[in-house]
Formats: sequence, C-alpha cells, structure tokens
Amino acid sequence: MPDEEKIKAGSGFKELLKLYRFLKPYRWKFALGMFFLLISSGASLMFPKYLGNMVDIANKGKLISEISHTGLLLLAIVVVQALFSYLRTRIFVMVTERTLASIRQHIYSHLIKLPMSFFSERRVGELNSRISADISILQHSLTETLADLLSQILIISGAITLMMISSFQLTLFMLAVVPPMALAAFFAGRAVRRYSKKAQSFVAESNTIVEETLQGIQNVKAFTNELFEINRYREKTNEVAKVGIKGGKYQAALSFIVLGFFVAMGLVIWRGAILIAKGQMEAGQLFSFVIYSGFIAGNIAGMASVYTRLQRTIGAAEKLLLILDEQTENIDEIFVPDPSSQLHGQITFDHVDFSYPSRSEVGVLKNVTIRIEPGQEVALVGPSGAGKSTLVSLLLKFYEPTGGTILYDGRDSRSFPISSIRRQMAIVMQDVFLFGGTIRENIAYGKPGAGEQEIIDAAIQANAWDFIRSFPDKLETVVGERGVQLSGGQRQRIAIARAVLKNPTILILDEATSSLDSESERLVQEALEKLMQGRTSVVIAHRLATVRNADKIIVLESGTIVEQGTHSELISNENGLYKTLTELQFST
Repeated sequence: MPDEEKIKAGSGFKELLKLYRFLKPYRWKFALGMFFLLISSGASLMFPKYLGNMVDIANKGKLISEISHTGLLLLAIVVVQALFSYLRTRIFVMVTERTLASIRQHIYSHLIKLPMSFFSERRVGELNSRISADISILQHSLTETLADLLSQILIISGAITLMMISSFQLTLFMLAVVPPMALAAFFAGRAVRRYSKKAQSFVAESNTIVEETLQGIQNVKAFTNELFEINRYREKTNEVAKVGIKGGKYQAALSFIVLGFFVAMGLVIWRGAILIAKGQMEAGQLFSFVIYSGFIAGNIAGMASVYTRLQRTIGAAEKLLLILDEQTENIDEIFVPDPSSQLHGQITFDHVDFSYPSRSEVGVLKNVTIRIEPGQEVALVGPSGAGKSTLVSLLLKFYEPTGGTILYDGRDSRSFPISSIRRQMAIVMQDVFLFGGTIRENIAYGKPGAGEQEIIDAAIQANAWDFIRSFPDKLETVVGERGVQLSGGQRQRIAIARAVLKNPTILILDEATSSLDSESERLVQEALEKLMQGRTSVVIAHRLATVRNADKIIVLESGTIVEQGTHSELISNENGLYKTLTELQFST
C-alpha cells in the first residue's frame, strides 16, 4: 500500500503533535520563548493606543511635557517590543535547531535499523527526501509557524478587545467592513499559492525533459525522436501557461481587494468622524482605531501564509511518522558476540520455502534442504533467477523463510540475535560497494577501531598492500564515490581485506571474481583462497571453473535443488544441469 494511502484523513494535526515530543527536553526554553512572544505582542498592541493618546493630548492643548512624556513611553514600548522579539527569535532558533538535530538523529537511527524488506520496496531517493527535504520543511515551521499563529490570534483578539473598550459602536462597524476584505485576501492568497505550486511542479517536469533529452541526445537522434521530444516539452510548457493564467485571475483580483481595504478603512474613518462630531469619541481614539483595523486586516490576510506553511509541515510530519511506524530489527548494541551465540560454521536449510513480501504469490525457494559442515566450501550454481542470492539473503537474516527452518550449529536461527549472526559473517560481492572516504576507513569498516598494523596485515593477506603502498597517500588515499578512483580488482581486494579484518566464521562470496581481467582475477582468487582457509564458505559462481575444488556443489533451478555433489560426481551425470552448464561455458 502506498504511504499516502496509510495516512488517515483528519489525522494531520494529531500526527504533527507527535513530533512535538522531540521538543520535550527544551520545553522550558520553549515556554520562555512563548512568554517573550506574549510580551512582544502585548507591546505591539500598546503602540497604537499611546499614539492615539498623544493625538488627544495635543488636541486638548496640554503641555508639551505631557506630549514628550507620552513620546518617551512610546519609545520604551518600541524598545521592549524589539528586545523581546529578539530574545524570542534567539530562543526559538536554538530550540528549533536542537529539536531538528534530535529528529534527524532519531529518524536516521530508526531508518538504518529497518529490515531489508522495507528497503526492497522503497527508492533511495524517496528515503533521502524524507530525511533531508521533509525535515528541512520543519525547520521554519516547528516553532515559528506556531509562534506566528499565536501572535496573529493574540494581536487580532487583543486589538478587538481594546477597540471594544474604546468604542463599542465603531468596533462593531469595523468588524462588519474590514474582516470581509481580509478574508477575501486570505482566500485569494491561498489560490495564488496553490496555482503557483502547480506551475512550479510542471516547470520541474519540463526541466526534467530538457535535462534527459540533452543527456541522451545521442539516443534521441539515433531513434529520430526529435519531434516526439518537442511535442512532449510543448505539452508541459502549455500546462505551465494554463496554470499561470488561472492563477493570474486570482492575482488580478487582489487589486480589487486592495481597493476594498481602502474603502473599508475610509468607511471606518467616516463613521469615526461622525462619532467625533457627536462628541462620542476623541480624535486620538479614531487614530488608534485606524491602526488597530490595519493590524486586524493584516494579520487575517497573513494567516494564508501561516496556513500554507502549516499544511506543508503536517504533510512532512505524516511522511516522517510513517517511517517511525515501521518495525525495526532487534539490533544488539554489544559488539562482541555472547559465547552462547558463538557460531562454529555448521549451516542447515531444513525444507526451506521463501517468497518475497512484495510478491508473496511467487515461490522463490521451494523445499530447499542443504547441510553444510564447519570449514566446508559449498558452491551455489545455476542459471539467473534460480534463487542463489536469495539463499545468501536468508543466511544473513535479511529475510526470514516463509516455510521450513534455517539452523546454525543445530539451533534455530531465530534463537540467535541478528547482530550476533551478522558479526560472525562476511560477504564479498561482485559489485563491491566502497564508501567515499579513505582506503583505511574502508578496510577498517570490517572492524571499527582496528589498529594500523591489523589493517596492514589484512591488506597483505588480501594481496592489496602492494598497490596501496604504491599510492602517495597509502592508506589515506581517498577512493572517491563508490570507489571510482580504484580499478575493479583493487576494489575487490579492499573488500577482501575488510572481510579478513572481520575474521568471520562464515564467509559468503557472491560472484566475487566475475567482470575482472585475468591478472586481477588471479590476485583476487589467491586472496580468496587464503581467506577461505578454516572457514565455512558459501560461494555463488557463474564461472564454474572457480568452484571445481569445492567440497560440495549445489545446483539450483527455479528455486529448487536439482543436483548436489562434488565436481567429479556432477560432471559424470550425463543428463545433469551442471554438466550442461559446464559444457556451455567451456565450449564458449
């Protein structure tokens, strides 16, 4: 089920509130920031009142000293408002950054502990977006959006209260003419933003077309698809124009809304002037009224921006919480395995069946029974899709069998901690993944905290030390993203050194020598033979020449074991799949 379908309607605010638990360690600082917000908002409300008082004092012909006194009071109010706004912003920024750091750490810690079944159904770009883009959306919203919303509510309610105290009649009149214009601005602003967002989406799609066609221009021309791409780009840009035109109607309507504001303010002043003429109101009070009316209108219209930010924040929160709702693996934090979980290398597949969660109706393994003794080298061979890599995934407990049992040393694999099993295994794959750091960091990944001599010894055993020391920076040589600075054979030997350093009980080799030139293959094969000595080894191979000396060869086809035995036993079976595969390879 797509993530979006899991989000229940109307649960947005509830989901957003769940993220506020990360604010708990900073709740007192957050409360202090809210207190400063109250003071700065209150100071803002006092400013129009004392401006009106100053006008009344001047109207009544009082002493200049009283005007100056009121002016100084206004200055003090402005200073207080600025000071507490500054303190509130500093506190909210600090609380936001620390809270976001906590959220990032928690999401990443949770994400990296999720099982392989989760990652097999998600794209890396999508998950990266969750932990970067969605959390960035929270950056200005987690505290600021709430603060802005509260500030606007306080200013609107406070302004109306002060206006009611000053003149009940004029307040009711103002509420009849000003808020409708502000609400019109609110909804028009929302519509403009909505269409703007749609237009940005179509622009992004049209830019993707340009980027892809220019990168693949050779294919475009080879297939004579220039007109196809031109039409595709025209459709997207026309959609941008249509959406922009629709949004333009609401943008144009803002001109009438601005006119409506002037009319509304004019009506308030007109009504206030009548009250002044009747002696029911002072000129200063009307002056304050006009400013308060502007406050109310501005804050009601500004709620459109706050509402948009709030919706984006809720959307980001929902997506993040969907990840947190996923069940993690039970990862053991202790690095050294418990003696009771120590593996000796015996592996048994007892009538194992398996189907991937995303396609449960397709049986990938069917009634697989294998017994591997400690120290044996067992090869898995067969055509692509036979189930070889799936067996390895089950060995590493990336998935659990849907039927049957996997045993280690006669014990059900489910009785072992996951971390304990994986820490006693090492895998060298065909497509070696190296991190973008140094050679030292990549080898030491097999045993974090290993000393330099341990790393060098592992490199020597992996036939890697000669090329490593030929580099000017030796172990500090940066390998580049995914190891692009190294050749295929060098990457394989770094991976073998990593496995040597880990000193596993069970070794898994997945096509470790394919796609290499003859010299690199010889060096890698020598290193692998040294690594396999005294260890239980499970080898996946398409090059059957590399597994002739295996203690046992398991031949798989369509998820079922069709043959097993030594090379000489299997090659003597005239009608066997192994003999057929061998003849095909060697005849080629």
